[in-house]
Amino acid sequence: MTNPTTQSKTLSLAIDLLTRRSNTPEDAGCQELMISRLEPLGFKIERMRFGNVDNLYARRGTTGPLLVFAGHTDVVPTGPLDKWHTPPFEPTIKDGMLYARGAADMKTSLAAFITSIEEFIAENPNHTGSIGLLITSDEEGVAVDGTVKVVEALKARGELIDYCIVGEPTSNKVVGDMIKNGRRGSLSGKLTVKGIQGHIAYPHLVKNPIHLVAPAIKDMVETVWDNGNEYFPPTSWQISNMNGGTGATNVVPGEVEILFNFRFCPELNNQGSTEANLKSRVHAILDGHQLNYDLEWEYSPPYITPRGNLVEAITEAIEQAYGVTPELSTTGGTSDGRFIADICKQVIEFGPLNATIHKLNECVGVADIEPLKETYKLTLQKLLK
Repeated sequence: MTNPTTQSKTLSLAIDLLTRRSNTPEDAGCQELMISRLEPLGFKIERMRFGNVDNLYARRGTTGPLLVFAGHTDVVPTGPLDKWHTPPFEPTIKDGMLYARGAADMKTSLAAFITSIEEFIAENPNHTGSIGLLITSDEEGVAVDGTVKVVEALKARGELIDYCIVGEPTSNKVVGDMIKNGRRGSLSGKLTVKGIQGHIAYPHLVKNPIHLVAPAIKDMVETVWDNGNEYFPPTSWQISNMNGGTGATNVVPGEVEILFNFRFCPELNNQGSTEANLKSRVHAILDGHQLNYDLEWEYSPPYITPRGNLVEAITEAIEQAYGVTPELSTTGGTSDGRFIADICKQVIEFGPLNATIHKLNECVGVADIEPLKETYKLTLQKLLK
């Protein structure tokens, strides 16, 4: 560990957050630590607890535009402790890297949020607009009592957000090389195809659901769902699980269960797909093969932020802080940005390298921490000064 007297405020705060065992959905005092830094700056604090999840919404100012920093204090399980080089909740600096669970995903970003705001307000006490933070302890888990619930509460009282920066680890090879300006939609299906179970030696008395569904699977694999658009790759359909049978080699199963997922390109300028369109086309294929089936759906919405004020501001900020020009990307899984987009037209994600997230020995480069704070601060200056 470096000497505390030589640590930056951002690094010190990151270390303080990382010592807290906030395994999802636990917050472990992280939000109260952040609140202790925000209250002296004049933030109105709202603690929003839903179920067993702690959420924080803080705002300074009452006028627009409103720029909100969003993120999560919860972390994924550590995995086998004996596989870590150092204890995952004892943040350790070694060879220029800060090791701890949550270092990249995403407590370093949380620390940079706070210190960037502190410095910006010190330099611009009468800034225009408002600054907010939306923090949850339910992002790595089921994500039903976290950001989505806070967004619902804000929407119900008519509080909209102009700009939102989610501190997810988006960088790929070097910090600053990638901004997420959207995420694909996710549409999952649980398909149960029904047949007639029986002895395999009497094929005339059975209907094998695996055989029956096979031509439909072939059709869905070969279907071109869309060709993508300016921001998103073409929609992909994949089977993740397929289960059928009794375990015996002489019994035809009575049904087969198939779990599948679309990661889909949302519609933009008549290019892409919609939830309704994908569902309709799947049912048409299954019905075309005259299958007896049940189908349950689960949907996670996409979002997209075209080039505009926020993208331009943070791009310029990254160039100043890191000397790197970032590319816009919509790759990867889902994030809480999908919920925030319901009340905010401009949502982007930017944070540290994602190479070690959810892995053993998660880490961030110490030299990358201050430029991250500077990036957030410069973005504030460009949008609210």
